[in-house]
Amino acid sequence: MSHPLRVIFAGTPEFAAQALAAIHAAGFAIPLVLTQPDRPAGRGMKLAQSPVKQFALTHDIPVAQPPSLRRTGKFPQEAADGIALLHATPHDVMVVAAYGLLLPQEVLDIPPLGCINIHASLLPRWRGAAPIHRALEAGDAETGITLMQMEIGLDTGPMLSRVVVPIAPTDTTGSLHDTLADAGAQAIVAALRRLADGERLSATPQPDEGVTYAAKIDKQEAQLDWRRDAAALARQVRAFDPFPGGAAQLDGVTLKIWAAQDLPQHVSAAPGTIVEVQPEGVTIACGQGLLRVTQWQKPGGKRLSTREFLAGFPLQVGQAFAVPA
Repeated sequence: MSHPLRVIFAGTPEFAAQALAAIHAAGFAIPLVLTQPDRPAGRGMKLAQSPVKQFALTHDIPVAQPPSLRRTGKFPQEAADGIALLHATPHDVMVVAAYGLLLPQEVLDIPPLGCINIHASLLPRWRGAAPIHRALEAGDAETGITLMQMEIGLDTGPMLSRVVVPIAPTDTTGSLHDTLADAGAQAIVAALRRLADGERLSATPQPDEGVTYAAKIDKQEAQLDWRRDAAALARQVRAFDPFPGGAAQLDGVTLKIWAAQDLPQHVSAAPGTIVEVQPEGVTIACGQGLLRVTQWQKPGGKRLSTREFLAGFPLQVGQAFAVPA
C-alpha cells in the first residue's frame, strides 16, 4: 500500500537504516535521503558508504551527502547547495535519525509538517550523542524511543510519542541498539500513517526536570579503573560492547574485556588483583566487590571465552592489572 505522504529521510548508521527500511516497506514516497559523506573505515581505511546510503542506493532512492547544512560553517557552498536541494525536492515531512549533522533553523523550517527526530531514549533523559551507552552505564532500569518535533536546541523539542523499553540485566549496547532500532522503526511508521490520514500529532513539551546529557563515547573511557565498584565496572563492560570495549592492562599488554559479572563478596586484595582463575571465569578484586570476567580478547585476536582464552594466555592468582593513573 502506498501513501501520498512524501518523506525526506536524514540519517547515517544502522539505527537509522532500519527506520528508513521500515518507512520504505510501509509504502511512503521517499524523494530524497540525506546521509553523511563516505568515511574511511577498516584496516585499509577505504571510503565506506553509510548503512543508510547503502539501503537508499539499493532501492533507487536519490542520495545527497552535504558535509554541512550550516551556511556559516566550513562548507558554506555545500551547505547552500544542500539547502537548495531540499527546497527543490517536493516533500511533506523530514524524518531524522542519528544523522550526525546539526540542522539550522533554516532547514527545520523547510518541511511543511516539520522535522521529526527518532531519539533512542526517554527524553529528557539522555539528550545527545550516546543515549544507549549512557543508559546502560548508569544502570537505568528502562529506556526507550522518543519521537520529537525538532527545534534548534539539542534534543529539546516537544515529544510526539514515547515507547518504553526495559533494560535486561544481560543487555549490551549492541543488543539494546537492535531492540531500540526496531522500536523506533515501528514508532515512526505509526506516526507517518497518522499524518497521512490527516491527523495532527499532538506535541508535549519536555519537562524541565530529569534532563541528562549523553556525551559522545571517547576511546579513552575504555580503560577499566579497578578502584571503582564492581557493579559499575560490569555496567561499563556492557555499555562499551561493541564499542570501544572494556580495556585492562596486564604486564604491558592491553586486553579487551567483553563480558563480566559483579560479585558482592569482598576480599582483602588490592584493586586489580586476580583472586581466582577458573575455566568459567577469572575473578578480579575491585574497590568494592569482585568482577568475574568471562570473555576476553588479546591484541590481534578474537573474542574468546575464559576457557579458550586461558589456553593461549594463562593467568595466575596474584597477578595484578594496572590501575589507571
